[in-house]
Amino acid sequence: MTKKFTKDHEWVLVEGDVATVGVSDFAQSQLGDVVFVELPEAGRELAQGKEAAVVESVKAASDVYAPVSGTVIEANQALVDDPSMVNSAAETDGWFFKIRLKNASELDALMDEAAYKAFLEESH
Repeated sequence: MTKKFTKDHEWVLVEGDVATVGVSDFAQSQLGDVVFVELPEAGRELAQGKEAAVVESVKAASDVYAPVSGTVIEANQALVDDPSMVNSAAETDGWFFKIRLKNASELDALMDEAAYKAFLEESH
């Protein structure tokens, strides 16, 4: 399993050709209390860096971008029922959607956990 991060604070966990996507713990801490999520439908084609989902908190609404290109195979329905899972379990049970990877080489442009932590320290 490979976990990577984007500069927009999404994470992607890759197992085989399936990638699970969510927002980082840092992102949820910046959002505040999450009250609503809008997730992509199964079968939707996503392009790397393009809007994939929406997360709304008491502070603001934010787009969630696809860290890699692929086809949505599952959305986390538990998150729709309980959006606060983004706050309580951002990098585990609070995942947003799963996609089947179109091009695994896109992962090369993303940061590993150490690089992401360094990025946060430099930028915040």
